[in-house]
Amino acid sequence: MAASAEVEVLGISKCYFPFSWRLGAKPAPRAALRGVSFNVEPGELTALIGPNGAGKSTLLRILAGLLLPSEGTARVAQLDVVRDRPRSRQVIGAALSEDRGLSPRLTVQQNLEFYSALYGLSSKEATPRIRDLAERFEASALLDREVRTLSTGERARAVLIRVLLHRPRVVLLDEITRSLDPGAASRLRRQIVAEVAGRGAAVLFASHDLSEVEAIASKVLLLSGGEAARFGSFAEVRADAQRVFSASSEAS
Repeated sequence: MAASAEVEVLGISKCYFPFSWRLGAKPAPRAALRGVSFNVEPGELTALIGPNGAGKSTLLRILAGLLLPSEGTARVAQLDVVRDRPRSRQVIGAALSEDRGLSPRLTVQQNLEFYSALYGLSSKEATPRIRDLAERFEASALLDREVRTLSTGERARAVLIRVLLHRPRVVLLDEITRSLDPGAASRLRRQIVAEVAGRGAAVLFASHDLSEVEAIASKVLLLSGGEAARFGSFAEVRADAQRVFSASSEAS
């Protein structure tokens, strides 16, 4: 594995076994990932693209330490995501699920203070860190509002602050700009480039928006049927991506 890479994935596979296995039936397991390999360097933004069911979210969850791979090895900041848990999870900032991990009836400030404590930050460290990130992400006016009152774009900014509180070396984002209007999505992309990758973190983000990928991604990993169909610059991956998405559209 590359010594300088912050994310190292070698031959990762993941199979899901149907519930009926517990009942005695033995249908074939479903392969969500099949021997995927790639690296992400410090400061790189690598996009995961592919049709629904291609394995993007599964891969992110394995790297975040939330799923165990069936085969292969993955490391974040030189820590094995299986053998070195929970230390590997401490160097990661992740926004993967639909609700993004914020309690709706607490204010943004209360949510961020809670996560600061989970990350091991003292109140002396957390207070200026929250204030600084809120200013950088144009969210200072949101701190005293309950999360349930936020718009989709405001919530996305609050989530990114939560992700970055502990200065993670690896940031994992699952369609963070989904459901945002074009202007809000563009501003959030610029903030990710400047405040995350610009400070040396390795960013791996899943997206269906190819214009977003072209605008900010250093590298692109195209997944198709759980396999790495292509890895390279957007220009290198574009033709294969169009073919894969076209085939998926015709199949559906």
